[in-house]
Amino acid sequence: MSIQTRLVDYDDGQIRYEGKLAWDDTRSGQRPGVLVAHTIRGRTAFEEGKAEELAKLGYAALALDVYGKSELRTDEDNMRRHMMALKADREELERRLSLSLQTLKQQPEVDASRTAAIGFCFGGLCALDLARGGEVLQGAVSFHGLLDAPGGTVASSIDTRILVLHGWDDPLATPDLVLAWADEMTKAGADWQLHAYGATVHAFTNPAANDKARGTVYDASADRRSWLAMTNFLDELFSG
Repeated sequence: MSIQTRLVDYDDGQIRYEGKLAWDDTRSGQRPGVLVAHTIRGRTAFEEGKAEELAKLGYAALALDVYGKSELRTDEDNMRRHMMALKADREELERRLSLSLQTLKQQPEVDASRTAAIGFCFGGLCALDLARGGEVLQGAVSFHGLLDAPGGTVASSIDTRILVLHGWDDPLATPDLVLAWADEMTKAGADWQLHAYGATVHAFTNPAANDKARGTVYDASADRRSWLAMTNFLDELFSG
């Protein structure tokens, strides 16, 4: 096994974005592609590490960027402003996500007919919004993601299969929001799954999370279980 990475620049005519692609170059031919959507902090070593772990599983994975290359590694307050602006303008967010998905599909290592998206925290919302927006991808996975629908609206139809991996005590996605999301998915006719982990809060996959007051705490068991659930989900999507 030899995991390779490269930076991938892409733009929309106004903003230049920078993602990072990971793949195993000992595997021949094209393989399914997976987008990795970032947290509030933008594309960091966390998302890049997840892309490399996906490459070890046989995928080509792109850690995307929705803030812009010039914003990489800036301070958290700046990142929060970007996230809140995109949460308030979900059409713009979906446009940037669609550009990222098309960029993934254009990579020579990727079978463009077999793609999925995963995301963490804000990135979980991004993965779900790709499905809500009708993008052509087979699966979307949210890890401790935000669940609120764009503008409170319900998509008329969702064809993408969906897996939500959720800490039941997450203060950013409370049980009432979870139930509203489930109702949204059901009305849209989606093939959806919810795995909820008890006594688990937000950011449970991030070893650096340790703020009980804010409800962001790493949980090794939920981290392991959720990654396994995602692995099984992707296996089901792309087997055969």
